[in-house]
Amino acid sequence: MSSTPATDAAPPDGDAPFSPRADLADAVAWIVFGIAVLIGSVTMDRLEQQHINPYTVPGLLPGLLGLAMILLGGVLALRSWQRAARMPALPAPSREHESWRRIAVVSALCVTYCVVLIGRGLPFWVASAIYVTGSILILQRMSRDATQRQLSPQATIKVLAIGVCSGVITHLVFQQLFLVRLP
Repeated sequence: MSSTPATDAAPPDGDAPFSPRADLADAVAWIVFGIAVLIGSVTMDRLEQQHINPYTVPGLLPGLLGLAMILLGGVLALRSWQRAARMPALPAPSREHESWRRIAVVSALCVTYCVVLIGRGLPFWVASAIYVTGSILILQRMSRDATQRQLSPQATIKVLAIGVCSGVITHLVFQQLFLVRLP
């Protein structure tokens, strides 16, 4: 009876494990994106002429998020580098096309939200509720698990409730807590 380490076992949903090379490429992408976000936040106007408190400057949160992306990208790079040293090279995953399709769908959903829904007369919370609800429904229909692809009336109501609640909560948090006027 042989025992295999849990890290070498296939994931429960039957997918092949990701190759360390793919993780390393993702890590580099996150690090580059984090650097771009950090540079963008550092070059933002600090509003010193308006005597703004340094802890509330516009670039503070994006800068912290950029640093977090760089740090977590570095952790992912280190982990994938260590995995690559221990494992033989894996062939390219057979589901690479499906992964790229999911990335394209998520990108299209984000662009639709930003270009079509926001700033076109809809209240922010309604646009956000439509985006979240639509995203969940579309991505659930793309699931590899047949049971998750089934859209029962209860599941649809649950998704709609999540969408509306997330839209309202996001609106309230930004308007009331962060004092940001939303479109």
